[in-house]
Amino acid sequence: MKVRLLITGGTIDKVYNQSNGELEFDKTHFTEMISRSRVEVDMSIEQLLLIDSLDMVDKDRDLILDRCINCDEELVLITHGTDTMCDTAKLLGENSINKAIVLFGAMVPYTVSNSDALFNFGCALGSLQLLKPGVYVAMNGRVLPWSDVEKNRSLGVFQALSS
Repeated sequence: MKVRLLITGGTIDKVYNQSNGELEFDKTHFTEMISRSRVEVDMSIEQLLLIDSLDMVDKDRDLILDRCINCDEELVLITHGTDTMCDTAKLLGENSINKAIVLFGAMVPYTVSNSDALFNFGCALGSLQLLKPGVYVAMNGRVLPWSDVEKNRSLGVFQALSS
């Protein structure tokens, strides 16, 4: 089965700019991440955006929704910034798309030492292939449905709402 990977940006794709000390976007790192992870899954990669999720507006979320609905694949993986990932997951979940959709990102950029990017990518991709249709968030080794997930900012983790 083929997987559609929709790239939207977020910390996972940021790089550290040594001249100004800020994290910013240069390009997506997913071709390298897929190669480095030795992924054997048939994937179609589509870069929709390359922005921080705090800069994401309704038009951007509508684009993500449209691509989820209109792509041919039944398995959709979405890279996303962690700050508003739950908002996008909610929009997708409320639209009852008959596909398995998993959103994921990273707290530390892929290009920075000790990043959680490859782990979250592997967890999201592996779980996607086993899930029933629905919308999920895969972070911190957990895969949670869109209706029962939140980012605990003080702990820096995603958890069930009931936690």
